[in-house]
Amino acid sequence: MDHITTPDGLELEVLTAGPEDGHPLLYHGGTPSAAVLFPVLDRALEVAGLRLVTYSRPGYGTSTPRADLDRAWTIADDVADAVAVLDALGIGEFVTLGWSGGGPRVLGCAALLPGRCRAAGVLAGVAPYDAEGLDFLEGMGPENVRDFDAAAQGRAALAPYIDEQVAGMADVTATDVADSLGQLVDDVDRAATTGEMAEYLAESFRRASLQGSGGLLEDNLVMVRPWGFDVGDIAVPVSVWQGSHDLMVPFAHGQWLAAHVPAARVHLFDDEGHISLWQRIDEVLAELRDMAGLGPV
Repeated sequence: MDHITTPDGLELEVLTAGPEDGHPLLYHGGTPSAAVLFPVLDRALEVAGLRLVTYSRPGYGTSTPRADLDRAWTIADDVADAVAVLDALGIGEFVTLGWSGGGPRVLGCAALLPGRCRAAGVLAGVAPYDAEGLDFLEGMGPENVRDFDAAAQGRAALAPYIDEQVAGMADVTATDVADSLGQLVDDVDRAATTGEMAEYLAESFRRASLQGSGGLLEDNLVMVRPWGFDVGDIAVPVSVWQGSHDLMVPFAHGQWLAAHVPAARVHLFDDEGHISLWQRIDEVLAELRDMAGLGPV
């Protein structure tokens, strides 16, 4: 783990791993998450000839929280942080992958960095809160419905729910992480939340809670605001991966992105959920290489 300083003065913890000569892959974790090693992804990156670059968003892990809480921070601001990370590491062109709440950051990289981001993969990614023709909450587990309803009312309404969640995250283990997700997982995702996946989620949740609730609170609030870009303007190749058993980010979000991200490569599955999609990571990375024109490994 290393740290870089953004132009705004934030100190962000950064993690790199994988082949030194691999093409950089910027990974955006979900909500909540922090930068920790993820063997499932790390092995797949090794096979795909890609090098991991990831970081903890402000307030997660040891990354500096946002200071000006009167400002309505956006996904575009997170893209600016990602640029700071890439610049500090001397990285020019890259591909990017985002899971769940990381999906909007991936779309932001594709929209705002077209000369630098060569391809983007959205794994169970969230659609815009104000997306026309989408009922954002329909099909979500009750915990997410509660949180997004509160987020739409503002920081004061959301804060008590986030405080409660973070208190539970601080000592979660691989054994109980599936239970901690409550009604956000069905049998498909519960079956996938074992072994290394369970270990990763538990470690990521624990690290995300190191500084308390600030990181997760801001992560939820930015989701219900305008993102700072239009997905319809994306000219970078994008792939969309979504499962119908997803109770965190419902299937309709993937369908909406498939219909509104220009020329997206679409993978919608009847038998996958939010977590089980990771079993297809080799396919996801192979397509990222193909879309970016990187050629065989």
